[in-house]
Amino acid sequence: MSKAKCIMVQGTMSGAGKSLLCTALCRIFAQDGYRVAPFKSQNMALNSFVTRDGLEMGRAQVVQAQAAGVEPDVRMNPILLKPSSDVGSQVIVNGEVRGDMPAREYFRHKKELIPDILRAYESLAQENDILVIEGAGSPAEINLKADDIVNMGLAKLVDAPVLLVGDIDRGGVFAQLYGTVALLDEDERARICGLVINKFRGDVEILRPALAMLEQKTNLPVLGVVPYTRADIEDEDSLSERLQSSKAVKPLDIAVVRLPHISNFTDFMPLEQHPLLGVRYVQNVREQGTPDLVVLPGTKNTVDDLLWLRQSGLETAVQKLAKRGTPILGVCGGYQMLGCTLDDTRGREGGHPQTLRGLGLLPTDTVFTAEKRRAQVTAVTCDPLAGAALTGYEIHTGRTNVRGAPFCTLADGTPEGCVQGNVFGTYLHGLFDSGELTEKLAGFLCERKGLAPETAEPISMEKYRRQQFDLLADSVRAALDMRAVYAAMGIEREEHV
Repeated sequence: MSKAKCIMVQGTMSGAGKSLLCTALCRIFAQDGYRVAPFKSQNMALNSFVTRDGLEMGRAQVVQAQAAGVEPDVRMNPILLKPSSDVGSQVIVNGEVRGDMPAREYFRHKKELIPDILRAYESLAQENDILVIEGAGSPAEINLKADDIVNMGLAKLVDAPVLLVGDIDRGGVFAQLYGTVALLDEDERARICGLVINKFRGDVEILRPALAMLEQKTNLPVLGVVPYTRADIEDEDSLSERLQSSKAVKPLDIAVVRLPHISNFTDFMPLEQHPLLGVRYVQNVREQGTPDLVVLPGTKNTVDDLLWLRQSGLETAVQKLAKRGTPILGVCGGYQMLGCTLDDTRGREGGHPQTLRGLGLLPTDTVFTAEKRRAQVTAVTCDPLAGAALTGYEIHTGRTNVRGAPFCTLADGTPEGCVQGNVFGTYLHGLFDSGELTEKLAGFLCERKGLAPETAEPISMEKYRRQQFDLLADSVRAALDMRAVYAAMGIEREEHV
């Protein structure tokens, strides 16, 4: 039988702030002395992570686990959907790939995954005091309710009280909340312990009359108005505000190409924190301009995104910059694109057999296979960024044959990645997290530009994340009726609420 208490956060829509509110609650409960873990039965995202035991899970629950001070565990996200097209996704169950499915086929079979969900949930519940459960999208998607396994369907399975959160920053929050409640069945409405208005800017007293009316119409209490908090927490998906940044303001300009299927863009968050590095995301030649570094990031579909790069004119623009000496960095799928050929004769990546030429900037060739490599690794970089210790992870399909110098050397002595002149490629995600490579890169770019690099301690993402988690938790704790949240879980607690 489950030991842990639980609280579930559902939203009126995608982007309402469910992930951040769950992150804050994980931090708050941990600060209050509880053993806490996040849980999301089904996540759809291109940003993923590899656990210590080589299993794949969504990054949102990784961030929430970090906020709770616990090791990320695939049980926290038993089902991960990675969109590979507008109508289909790669389905990952318990960290392992089950295959690619069109949406209609997945919806027919997803209830068969309930045993996997409950096994993961019950196992976590035996080891923790509180589970913080995140929903997906909205519980009021009436076309999906019959087979729901991630919102009210899951809440019923695990008997979870629900916080319903709406985003006031986009406008229409009262209609969002009232309409969502109105579309729920009576037993579903009974699960909602309170409403939360998120991302508020301004004087909360102005909202008081509307809050009273909302409570009267829904017969539900408003448990908090959470301010728009500028805590820098890793984002989950393509709704991320950081992807909208196209103007760098620091001395060194880094342009990350915003590929249509961009994944694991959180790799570049550490660069954003450096006092000399400005990171922006570009989608066309005009936006790219003449940066000090171009980054081709990871992608869920290397073949399709290489064709997009070619059609948009960015391929030619990147090749011209490389020829002029501008440093180019490719990570994972971006690394594959920088090579000479991409062999997909089995149609594993692009959906039908084909072989494409790459950008030809690295002496590498990639062959796509059905096998996915997933592993956490440690490494040390080679010239010209030599000596930086890295802790990262690989998560990719495709084997790359390298005929040049390596980017880094793994702990077992295996060469990894490739460097040729001013062009670098690596499969390692999380390569900047330790801070050492960030400093090496900043110094390298400063020397090329004739700038004197500022002396600073290497940036530790772990320390930075802790600071941001505490900032977020403090903001939410001050705005949310935590006594009511604890009471909804059946926990009587007076102090620290």
